[in-house]
Amino acid sequence: MSRKLGGAVALAVVCALSLFLLSCGSSSYRPAGVLYVLTQGEGGTGNFVSSFSIDLYSGTLSLINSVSDASTCPTLQNTPPVACGIPVNIVMGSGGTTAFVLNQGVPCQPAPSGATCVIDSQTGQPTVSVPPTIYPYTVNQDGSLSKPGTAVPLNNPINSQDTVDDAASAIFMGRDTAGQFLFVLDEGSSPSPSNGFLQNCPAPASTTKNFTACPSISVFAMQAGSTTLTLANGSPFYLSKVPSALSTITFTPVGGSSEELLFVTNNHDLNQSEHYDNTVSIYQVSSSGVLTEQVGSPYLVAAVDPISVQAVNTNPMDEQTGGVFVYVGSQNDNAGQLYPFQICTVVNTTCLAQQDVTNNLMLPLVQPCSSPPCPNVPPTSAGSYPGQMVVDPTNNFLYVASALSSQVFAFHMNTSAGTLSPLSSPSPTGSDPVSMVLLPSVNSVGQNFNGYGQFLFVSNNGSSNIAGFTLNTTDGVMENPITVIAPASPSGMAVQ
Repeated sequence: MSRKLGGAVALAVVCALSLFLLSCGSSSYRPAGVLYVLTQGEGGTGNFVSSFSIDLYSGTLSLINSVSDASTCPTLQNTPPVACGIPVNIVMGSGGTTAFVLNQGVPCQPAPSGATCVIDSQTGQPTVSVPPTIYPYTVNQDGSLSKPGTAVPLNNPINSQDTVDDAASAIFMGRDTAGQFLFVLDEGSSPSPSNGFLQNCPAPASTTKNFTACPSISVFAMQAGSTTLTLANGSPFYLSKVPSALSTITFTPVGGSSEELLFVTNNHDLNQSEHYDNTVSIYQVSSSGVLTEQVGSPYLVAAVDPISVQAVNTNPMDEQTGGVFVYVGSQNDNAGQLYPFQICTVVNTTCLAQQDVTNNLMLPLVQPCSSPPCPNVPPTSAGSYPGQMVVDPTNNFLYVASALSSQVFAFHMNTSAGTLSPLSSPSPTGSDPVSMVLLPSVNSVGQNFNGYGQFLFVSNNGSSNIAGFTLNTTDGVMENPITVIAPASPSGMAVQ
């Protein structure tokens, strides 16, 4: 089981506008959304997508399809171990008629020496690593998914002449809010300087010699209603640090034009011997998907072992009464914490120059004081291993799932200052929550579901169930918990 799972993008589509949900024509019809849940299965051999209908009055779940209907890895799916590796994330395409599943990939089987790959007895060649893959799907009329289309390999498969393990390992896939780009993090094979990393990375994979897979960010262009993914220029964007999580945000600074930024936490610097890196990298995303690292990036943060990141724009449309804030989840030896930061979008007493705005300077939040420099806002406790974060559509409430605590923590966000205040006691989930999605009470074009509920769902990998909560749209409090049995070892989720 892997805890390096990210949350999927949550989109709500009202029934009256949907092309594929159940008919709205009957007066007895109870409106429903759809929850998609990846299944890792026992020993990583389940690898399917399950679809659940969501009753928008109560938040209860009803299974739409059996797990065998939508495999996440059609190749050798009945031969363990599954050829694609475990499914990591599922992301809905813009418009809700397509979906994409990221599979982690599989390293080659190491020989007893630990460095080379086992020789295949039939071919006499070293076994090779299976690259991570993205499988596309279309959404059926009942909300279930079709059989997967042609796989998109994340990295180039290494040729059979390789003799050492060069596995790539995908850990997260996320989509920007506009549905224009799909971002994929790959931690590579975590090489070190002692095995020639500095001579081989960052560089494209060699097809003629042994190669150690580099960590990377891949950017794919996507279009509403299409299952086609096109790799953007400059992708994969190779890294010298091992990434752990990502978050994207679009905003408009004062006097500027709209910008899209990608935030990536890093917890291992491959050029150094220490395990922890403790940095956040910031990349500007161009209109064609090209990544450019910002001046000042990467930022060293106080967070030990950053494992999650969530960027939030609390500015109302065409206003600058809020700000752009970044929350970094970390895990130290004792507990998990959230560290708050702000992005310079306007010149003020903290962001002192226009250059700070131009560079999207990231600074720790500071406490008000009469004599600067003021102390930083202290981190907020968030259980143990706060690996997943989601924000409600109003950008007022932040929800954090902590895997080792088996709890969800709810916070109110001060929209002007960025500080966090706990709403209530944390809510228990099942064992080892690894993914979390929110179904808003308004759809993607801002229309209300006529008073229907807003719900939060959590997949619990250890207890093989799904926890659900109704969210109070006024105060953000989590209410009416439910628990639904899921296929074995659920992981990534998406809703609409």
